[in-house]
Amino acid sequence: MAQTRGKVKIETGLKRVRAYVSGQLVADSHRPVLVWEIPYYPTYYLPLADVRAKLEATGAVDHSPSRGDATLYDVVVDGVTVSAAARRYLDSPVPELRDLVMLRFDAMDEWLEEDEPIYVHPRDPYKRVDILASSRHVEVRIDGVTVADSHQPRILFETGLPPRYYLPLPDIRMDLLRPSDNQTQCPYKGTASYWHVDTGEAVHEDIVWIYRSPLPESQKVAGLACFYNEKVDILLDGEPQDRPHSPFS
Repeated sequence: MAQTRGKVKIETGLKRVRAYVSGQLVADSHRPVLVWEIPYYPTYYLPLADVRAKLEATGAVDHSPSRGDATLYDVVVDGVTVSAAARRYLDSPVPELRDLVMLRFDAMDEWLEEDEPIYVHPRDPYKRVDILASSRHVEVRIDGVTVADSHQPRILFETGLPPRYYLPLPDIRMDLLRPSDNQTQCPYKGTASYWHVDTGEAVHEDIVWIYRSPLPESQKVAGLACFYNEKVDILLDGEPQDRPHSPFS
């Protein structure tokens, strides 16, 4: 059961969690702790006894208003040093954090939940992703130009976000799309590639994305394109939709 201490939500996880650097095991825990440092997703904190790598204090301290002062550590394993990759809140006002180590997710080369890799950040146990086939009529307009018109969307419902309408490429004005070098990763869907949209009136950067090889649980959106509801005008069965407010607005 999750506990909240001040502004920090904490929950003991039930998955085995491992972290690696340069092929070497840094930590292996059967009792990871999920800590919501920010509201959108959790971070793994691991018991000190489950950390196999050597931690060397850097002498630096980082302050959090909710968690207190963090002592920063280099992570050293098999001759490899990762600078300031770990932190401990030894005198935290949140007692549950004092015997735990936070390994920076992006500083590790690999994270496993059980025997499967995870990406970007730990999955939130309170977040759900449903992908449903639909025959609803979806129109997407930008600068008054219809850039997509489809009767066969896949609608992705993700906790805390607006519905996303994934559309077949033949239903999109591909002639208006311009390739982007941008890529992002999602722990639930995988790696997304982007396009800009050139309506002739303006170029709207990174406003369309596609998961060409999504993670297994999101295979139903493979090869489909999606527009940011927050940045385009969408009509659903002919009814204009309000632009939602989200972290992507």
